[in-house]
Amino acid sequence: MDDLATTPLYDLHVALGAKMVPFAGYSMPVQYPLGVLKEHLHTRARAGLFDVSHMGQVLLSGPSWDAVALAFERLVPMDVLGLGDGRQRYGLFTNDAGGIEDDLMFARRGEDLFVVVNAACKAADIARMRAGLPGEIAVTELADRALIALQGPGAAAVIEDLDARAAEMRFMDVADLSLCGHAVWASRSGYTGEDGFEISVAADEAETLVRSLLEQRDVAPIGLGARDSLRLEAGLCLYGQDMDAETGPVEAGLAWAIQKVRRPGGARAGGYPGAEVIAEVFERGAARRRVGLRPEGRAPMRDGVPLFEAEEGGAQLGVVTSGGYGPSVGGPVAMGYVAVDQAAPGCRLWGEVRGKRLPVAVVPLPFVPAGFKR
Repeated sequence: MDDLATTPLYDLHVALGAKMVPFAGYSMPVQYPLGVLKEHLHTRARAGLFDVSHMGQVLLSGPSWDAVALAFERLVPMDVLGLGDGRQRYGLFTNDAGGIEDDLMFARRGEDLFVVVNAACKAADIARMRAGLPGEIAVTELADRALIALQGPGAAAVIEDLDARAAEMRFMDVADLSLCGHAVWASRSGYTGEDGFEISVAADEAETLVRSLLEQRDVAPIGLGARDSLRLEAGLCLYGQDMDAETGPVEAGLAWAIQKVRRPGGARAGGYPGAEVIAEVFERGAARRRVGLRPEGRAPMRDGVPLFEAEEGGAQLGVVTSGGYGPSVGGPVAMGYVAVDQAAPGCRLWGEVRGKRLPVAVVPLPFVPAGFKR
């Protein structure tokens, strides 16, 4: 653990009794004394506070918004130019083979673009931006900022009590707020399927802010264990498991993230890595699809479990990429890839767990309806 990086909240995690584990090169809290199951259910019912400071925060600036947006569109298949000030979008870095190098969030802050990338891909993503954007676009890693997320149906009341302007925000809005005397950049977003906020704050102010938030009614600290089960129930991908450099947006079920203007036939179609490959998949369809899976019985099916067409013999049709117990569902849930002709809800497959094949049904995603404020 000595060679792991730490976030500005490390000492607080330890003081709160967190179990610390290695994650993406950082020492991170996997759970607190409350335990993963109760942390998960607390977030679904009230408000959970997460440390996501290990993720990369980057600011892109240039001579104008148009210059920044069009430059970034060389790296992602999303409509960046059409993003309104104070709005955020989900995005993907792609490669020349049409695979996904990372998923990210990007928000317009006036003439600048604020980008948040995954911790494990942070160095590669920043290098990609510096190499792939023209010299007039400055790429600044905001290493002096922490990032936290307050998620759950009680999150809005907490934040709105601290700054009434938050009540005007809807899903994927971004705004400058003042929380407990701290100036923050807030977005109404998160990765749990619940309503909530992601909050960027100066690193040296993070612990004071988090302590103040934890004093608010219904707020509890939540670790990586519950974060994973929450995003799985919400049907949200984890990079490196549910998508990777060999997985394309269409088969991953992320075609919705590519706006019409950037798709084949759109006004600004193509121009990003792998555009021709992805356009071909849009036209002919993907050979496999990411689907929801409900194992029968109580045994979970975790990532790597192969999926077959029959209880004995038969061809392998796919693989589980994420799986575990869904506390809100009250049973095992999973996601994975299957051949497109077996991807319809209701299809019955067999997952091989420790040499024994167990039945599993293809089901719609998400497992738990989203609670976003539209």
